[in-house]
Amino acid sequence: MTKQLAHPMVKFQRKVSSLVESNVLKPSDSIWKVALLYGDQWDYWKGELLEFGFTMQDPVSELLMVEAWDED
Repeated sequence: MTKQLAHPMVKFQRKVSSLVESNVLKPSDSIWKVALLYGDQWDYWKGELLEFGFTMQDPVSELLMVEAWDED
């Protein structure tokens, strides 16, 4: 039996969801505001988000609506 690992974007999505639930971010905030919280890790996450078709002006709610992070 093999354990299936979560896609890194699933973990990122959970962290962003937690920030929204804690009222650190609002669902209507632009994704670029996450950069203020991720500092030196932001370049990596920004690249991942861009690969999935997000822009930094998209609202955080768009990120939270993704149900599957398939890399087809």
